[in-house]
Amino acid sequence: MKDIFILDACALIALLAGEHGAENVKKIIQCAIEEKVIVKINQINLLEVYYHVCNVYNQEEANKVIAKIRKFPIEIIVGLDENVFREAGRIKSQYKIPLGDSIVVAECIAGKGTLVTSDRNDLAIFEEAENIKIN
Repeated sequence: MKDIFILDACALIALLAGEHGAENVKKIIQCAIEEKVIVKINQINLLEVYYHVCNVYNQEEANKVIAKIRKFPIEIIVGLDENVFREAGRIKSQYKIPLGDSIVVAECIAGKGTLVTSDRNDLAIFEEAENIKIN
């Protein structure tokens, strides 16, 4: 069975901007290209990337970035299945974190995936508290 990696928005933003952690995200995507792993992102977390690029640049640039991301071997999870829906609600309520973060953590719990984030400081608590792996 292939390892599953679930991307947080900030991981993709780090990759696109060449920020700290970009090389790690690039290696994971390369492994997906080689069909060694599965990489996923929830559409809500992808929306956060789109918003970020719109905010920093403009909508035209954001459209280009999303088109580029769609060429990567990244499965875009559309919507929330029932398990993710309930877990995200519980996590957001219990930990008082942003909605996007609660969704990516819930996706990792439900999908038994490793969370890929450059926001380790804010999300490290979930390694122990929710028993998820963080890369």
